[in-house]
Amino acid sequence: MYNGNPNITICDHPLVQHKITMLRNKETGTNEFRTIVEEIAMLIGYEALRDLELEQVEVETPVQKAMCPVLAGKKQAIVPILRAGLGMTGGMLKLLPTAKIGHIGLYRDEETLQPHEYYCKLPPAIEERKIFVVDPMLATGGSAVSAIEFIKQRGGKDIAFLCVLAAPVGLEKLAQAHPDIKIYVGCLDQGLNEKAYIVPGLGDAGDRIFGTK
Repeated sequence: MYNGNPNITICDHPLVQHKITMLRNKETGTNEFRTIVEEIAMLIGYEALRDLELEQVEVETPVQKAMCPVLAGKKQAIVPILRAGLGMTGGMLKLLPTAKIGHIGLYRDEETLQPHEYYCKLPPAIEERKIFVVDPMLATGGSAVSAIEFIKQRGGKDIAFLCVLAAPVGLEKLAQAHPDIKIYVGCLDQGLNEKAYIVPGLGDAGDRIFGTK
């Protein structure tokens, strides 16, 4: 919980914190960085999936028949914010292999820092799905707020947002703009620099995941 908000979870698990430190290291190479982002997505995703519904089904074990729990309820959708969000998608898919994948493309104006949509493709029946929006960085909050608004405009209702790092201003902006969603954060950093980069941060997540500059 963050500032008394039950919809915000800061994942303080030692493994998450250890792996984030590895991401921060500027000497961490592209392949290792990509792998760690995927691992962190799985660990944060584990927390985000805690409230999935279960139902009982009959299973025959080597000993006898038994009623056992399996996942029930809504189908899931994973929606990365392009492009860095793709780095978290594989980890979430390992937890939810039958989930459908959507994509939201946003770019940030370098002068105004405002997000602009250039692509949005969501799975069918999005209004019936539990939706997990993923993006490693929650800096100003503009991209996350816009992405979730686009999903809501297309009928999405049950939405969670997952990120590796967040700045307080971005986290608060997202929580205020969309008080109905749950937010899961790997680590809450100090703030933003003059270029709106998270500090101490880990640099440009997209560049480090894909090996670009």
